[in-house]
Amino acid sequence: MTSWVFHVDLDQFLAAVEVLRRPELAGRPLVVGGRGDPTERAVVSTASYEAREFGIRSGMPLKVAVRRCPDAVFLPVDFPVYEAASAEVMQTLRTFPGAVVEVLGWDEAFVGIDIGDAEPESTARALQAAVLTATKLHCSIGIGDTKVRAKVATEFGKPRGIFRLTRENWLDVMGERPTKALWGVGNRIAERLAGLGITTVRELAMSPKEPLMKEFGPNTGPYIRMLGRGGGSAVVDDTPWVARAHGRETTYQQNLTTPEEITNAIEALAEQVVADIRREERPCVRVHLKVRFAPFFTVTRVRKLPEPTFDADVIAQTARDLLAKLDDDRPIRLLGVRAEMTEPAAQPPPTSA
Repeated sequence: MTSWVFHVDLDQFLAAVEVLRRPELAGRPLVVGGRGDPTERAVVSTASYEAREFGIRSGMPLKVAVRRCPDAVFLPVDFPVYEAASAEVMQTLRTFPGAVVEVLGWDEAFVGIDIGDAEPESTARALQAAVLTATKLHCSIGIGDTKVRAKVATEFGKPRGIFRLTRENWLDVMGERPTKALWGVGNRIAERLAGLGITTVRELAMSPKEPLMKEFGPNTGPYIRMLGRGGGSAVVDDTPWVARAHGRETTYQQNLTTPEEITNAIEALAEQVVADIRREERPCVRVHLKVRFAPFFTVTRVRKLPEPTFDADVIAQTARDLLAKLDDDRPIRLLGVRAEMTEPAAQPPPTSA
């Protein structure tokens, strides 16, 4: 008997939810992002498959998206609606007979099911049917003998399909693909691997450990090599996810240029973040600052606080200090403040606000 992992990934999730609300948009290029105004500074959250045919992708500025497809429909992000749809999907997966569900985000989850000696494709089709019946949303499913293989397999099944990756066919399917095709390998890691002469999944899988350990460290190096082989855990963990931090960020329609504008913006973000962490009842221990200078240069900084706090003034002042240390007076188009919280099991008493 083989233990299978199913990676369930909803197809064009935000766009699909919007089409359910507005059936007349079916088949049209649809872009969800920001306030739905492509003249404003905001990025694409999701593009429908029809919009993707014009080269529109998540993370692209809306102003670029509208140039690529002037006839696209642009809609604002509606978080409560997407959260409700996601909750319905995840509940459907949890009620599937024998399923253990590990939620990865709004639109994806690992599902572990003991299916004995049955073919996993039949179970995957039953999962797809259950989600479609309950929510009218389509999904793609990757099947793997590890989480890594299941996650990667999903991309080969899109849209509305099923694909299986195992130890036996991993290198046949993935071997000649670039390393950044792997789950967990982004552009920066791929560039560092290229510096070692490793550009494909096969080269990474066959690489000796030593150069990877020297480049990435004794733990991360072997881990990246393991990704190249599609290895790792096959255990689906349904332990509820616990947030490590809460952050807020804003892209400003007009660049911030004066000290007063910047101070007011940071204070507003700090107050929002404190409201978030108060709901968790876990004070802030580290403050993260994200700043994007015009035209598009992004910097992040972090500082540990002397003691945990819920004090928005302390968090705001720390963020301002981090910004001042950058000694950069260029106009600012985006600011973000993130509060890293104490661990749930060990909460020191917070300072008074």
